[in-house]
Amino acid sequence: MHTIPASELILNDDGSVYHLHLLPEDIAETVLLVGDPERVPQVSRHFDRIDLTKHKREFVTHTGYIGQKRITVLSTGIGTDNIDIVMNELDTLANIDLRTRQVKSALTSLDIIRIGTSGALQHDIDVDSILISSHGLGLDALMQFYTGTDDEETEALLDEIDQQLDLLFVNPYLYKAHPDWLSEFGEQYARGITATCCGFYAPQGRVLRTQAQYTDLVSRLSNVNAGGYRITNFEMETAGIYALAASMGHRALSVNAILANRITNTFSANPAQTIHKAIVAVLEKISS
Repeated sequence: MHTIPASELILNDDGSVYHLHLLPEDIAETVLLVGDPERVPQVSRHFDRIDLTKHKREFVTHTGYIGQKRITVLSTGIGTDNIDIVMNELDTLANIDLRTRQVKSALTSLDIIRIGTSGALQHDIDVDSILISSHGLGLDALMQFYTGTDDEETEALLDEIDQQLDLLFVNPYLYKAHPDWLSEFGEQYARGITATCCGFYAPQGRVLRTQAQYTDLVSRLSNVNAGGYRITNFEMETAGIYALAASMGHRALSVNAILANRITNTFSANPAQTIHKAIVAVLEKISS
């Protein structure tokens, strides 16, 4: 079997993975990802008990239980560059023997659910609502460095979206949520394609003191209608999570707290309450 060299699989002195500073026994098979480190205790305060807390850079980890269900909540920071680190190191903890530096013969599929904030791109997606990402559309460059695609149906959908968007300098990618998790959340919440951007300002059509390459980005995204799907919202992590989860054999879902609507130019009057609602919705699903 191939032994992964120390320059590729970097471990700390205590044997933990390099960035997250976690050991295999530190994580549950159900992992909740949040962007903001301060959101980790907002999730774990709902646990019946917390068995582990670790903090390295922007990566805060709490692992504990709700009833008999073991859960890890982990902050990623912002952007798919951090998602690249988090997803690879979570997969390492689950599926690589850190002592031998070899991939395990029996692989573990993690349940990975993002609880994040997002801006709506359609009139009818209300501020303070919850939206489930049926797909993640990557407008960043992460998957240009990986091989692999989703199924033929998703690739055909991507081609149609790409033609409608006509973003000259962007090479988008598209991956689905895991169907088991989509089914679990049912039709209770709005759902649609979530666009994942490489930044918060011009990459999401905002203009402050600099000029954007695509001054009509919001309207381009909101006007896409491909295969019966709309682009309903955008943020900065979902597509990377979906793409790497699919490539690694994990089951991913993104749950979005809608704090803004870029079509109506409105923002939540109580974002903390909306985020809390999303947290409770996810915890109820995974612990029932």
